[in-house]
Amino acid sequence: MGLRILITGSVAALLATMNGHAAANRVELMRAGSRIDVQVGGRAFASYHFDASIAKPFFYPVRSAAGTIVTRGYPMTTAIQGEERDEPHQRAMYFAHGDINGFDFWGEAAFAKWSDHSPSTFGRTVFRSIDRIQSGDDAGELAATFDLVTPSGVIGKEVQQYRFSGDGGSPTIDCTFTIRATGGPLALGDTKEGTFAIRVAKALHPPSGRMLNADGAVGEKHIWGKRATWVDYSGRVGGEDVGVAIFDHPQNARTPAYWHARGYGLLAANPFGLRQFTGNRRQDGTYTIPAGGSLVLRYRALVHHGDAVQADVAGAYRRFVAQQ
Repeated sequence: MGLRILITGSVAALLATMNGHAAANRVELMRAGSRIDVQVGGRAFASYHFDASIAKPFFYPVRSAAGTIVTRGYPMTTAIQGEERDEPHQRAMYFAHGDINGFDFWGEAAFAKWSDHSPSTFGRTVFRSIDRIQSGDDAGELAATFDLVTPSGVIGKEVQQYRFSGDGGSPTIDCTFTIRATGGPLALGDTKEGTFAIRVAKALHPPSGRMLNADGAVGEKHIWGKRATWVDYSGRVGGEDVGVAIFDHPQNARTPAYWHARGYGLLAANPFGLRQFTGNRRQDGTYTIPAGGSLVLRYRALVHHGDAVQADVAGAYRRFVAQQ
């Protein structure tokens, strides 16, 4: 009888531990109109917005495991005191490119004064369908389809897929973007205005914050226009030392990516702006997707406690590569 009680107690303890682990890492996705809210371990992590009245889909906000918001608020909100109201097309986290068949999908016609384009050359990434919403004990998944729309019509499609996880207190978003040339060839032009981007909270901007890349370079002067497998922004936001990193997938076209990374909080991986970034007029980073073809780009966004060294971002990137 005593032995049976001991075994039963051990099993109960094991089950309690397993259930606790599942609860701590469980990812829940909940749709509310044109927004999908993501929770990790019962805490708000990120919200995905796909209102067709806005030029492109985006995440806002993105939080750390402790609940600290690491992304900018403007133009989604004007309630954050002291936050700059510049570059309003640079939303909290998004995927877009500034030249697809000559149309600007990075800028927005609603904020035309911030771009060097006329209203007739702005494109829009217009919501068509949610294809997948799935919660889970270890991860959650989301997929959505969009039309690439210009003033003259639809020129292609874009599928955005995301996998959310939070093991170890460092929530991640694995991102897969598929651009499909459904209406003829698509030329992604050589421009610095792209492509997978995050605009971080003001407290992470230098000099209080720090931008670091995989090669140990620090600051905009040494990171902008350079190639690297990852770039990290870290600093103190509220009461938390926190950071966010973007990893370039090892199978992406032209990896490692060039980085459109600015000291005012922009961090964007861009495989297309070769001439713009290098200053070499003989280079052309234009990438053409043939009619009926597609281009797939993958990235990981990692939100971590502490700076890049304390969080071992380099080790996290090596583990990311090993999983591929």
